[in-house]
Amino acid sequence: MPSLCRDCLTPFDAGARCPACRSPRTLTHAELNSLSIAHMDCDAFYASVEKRDNPALRDVPVIVGGGQRGVVSTCCYLARIHGVRSAMPMFQALKLCPQATVVKPRMAVYVQVSRAIRAMMEDLTPAIEPLSLDEAFLDLTGTERLHGAPPAAVLARLVMRMEQELGLTGSIGLSHNKFLAKIASDLDKPRGFSVIGRAETADFLRPKPVRIIWGVGAATQASLEKAGIRTIADLLRWDRADLVARFGSMGDRLWHLARGEDQRRVSRDEKLKSISKETTFFEDTSDPDVLDGHLWRLAEQVADRAKAKALSGRTVTLKLKKGDFQLISRRHALSDPTQLTDRIYRAAQDLFRAEVGRGPFRLIGVGIADLAPESEADQMGDLLDPEAGKRAKAERAADAIRARFGANAIVKGRSLR
Repeated sequence: MPSLCRDCLTPFDAGARCPACRSPRTLTHAELNSLSIAHMDCDAFYASVEKRDNPALRDVPVIVGGGQRGVVSTCCYLARIHGVRSAMPMFQALKLCPQATVVKPRMAVYVQVSRAIRAMMEDLTPAIEPLSLDEAFLDLTGTERLHGAPPAAVLARLVMRMEQELGLTGSIGLSHNKFLAKIASDLDKPRGFSVIGRAETADFLRPKPVRIIWGVGAATQASLEKAGIRTIADLLRWDRADLVARFGSMGDRLWHLARGEDQRRVSRDEKLKSISKETTFFEDTSDPDVLDGHLWRLAEQVADRAKAKALSGRTVTLKLKKGDFQLISRRHALSDPTQLTDRIYRAAQDLFRAEVGRGPFRLIGVGIADLAPESEADQMGDLLDPEAGKRAKAERAADAIRARFGANAIVKGRSLR
C-alpha cells in the first residue's frame, strides 16, 4: 500500500510512522500515486494572516469582521470551537466568544498573500482554477515526469512550502474529479490531506447528506426533502428522467454527482463573468440601517476584488433573498464601467430602496457584471452628481495610502456599522 510522509516527503510502504523521520503525519491510500485532481483550501485564511502578522494573537480567538453591527468575515479555529461562524452577526459572535479579538479585514494584504500562493502553484502546473483568494483547483495530470514525484507528493510539498515561506497552512483534497476533490479538502482541517479514490467513491457518498453536494443550499435542500431526498442514497433511488422532470437541469446534475461523476475540467482560461459578494443572516432583518451597512461592506469587497484583478464592471447587481427563500435580483447599467466602491454602493443602494419594503431578508448580495479592463473604468464621470469626481479621487487616494501604510490606515465610517 503506497504511503507518503507529509513531514519529510519520504515514500514508503504502509506503516504507522515514517521510517525516515518517525513522523506520524503519514498518508496511505491504494490510489495515492494515481490521482491527480486536487483542491487546496487555506485554513482560516484571513485570521491566519492576522495571527502570522501579530504574534500576540497567536493563542487567542480571532474574529475578522466589521464593527458591533457588522458580520464575521472569517474566524480562527479557536473561535470556531465556541460556535462562531462566517456571516454570523458580530454581536452574536461576541456573545458566544466574548474573549475574542476582533480585527478589521485587510484586503490588500490578503490579495498580496494570495498572489504569493498562486505563484507557488504555478511552479507545479499551469492548470489552476482559483475559486477565491484562498482556494483553487489544480490538475497535475502528466506532471510526474516533470517533478520526479507523483501529484500527492508534489501537493504535500506545496503546503509545506506555504508553511515555511509564508507562515500559513492549507488543506488538500485529492481525487479523480473536482467535485470529490473539494469534498475531500473539507474532511480533515486544518493542515489536512484527504484522498477519495475511484474504488471507494460509491461507498463514501452513499450515506452522506445531500447538502454535501456543492451548490445545494438551504432552498434546494428544502425542495429535496419535500421529495423525500435527504441523503445521496435517496438520490440513487431516483431515475434520471424523474429527477430532471422534478428539478430541471439541477436534477440531471444531482443524478451524476450522486454517482461521483463530474466531467468538468480544471480550467484557468474560463473567463470571469462577474464579481460578487453576499452574506446570509442568522436572523431575517428589515432594519434599513443594518442592511445599508452590509451594502457598503459588500460593495467595498467587490471593489477590492475588481481592483486586485484589474477589472471593472458595466452593470451593478443586487441580490436579495426573503425569509421564504424567494429570490429578488435587480440590475443597473452604468454609463461606463467602474471599480469604485462609491459608485457600486450608490447604484446598489438605489436598487435596494425600491425593494426595502419587501423584507425581511435573510440574504443580501452585491456584484458587478459585464466586466471590462480597468483601463476603461470611471472615464466619463457623472454630470448629474458633481461631487462624484471628488469622491472618486478621495477613494483612489485612500487606496494609495492603504497600499503604503496598511489596510487600517483609513477606515470609512460606514464600514463600522
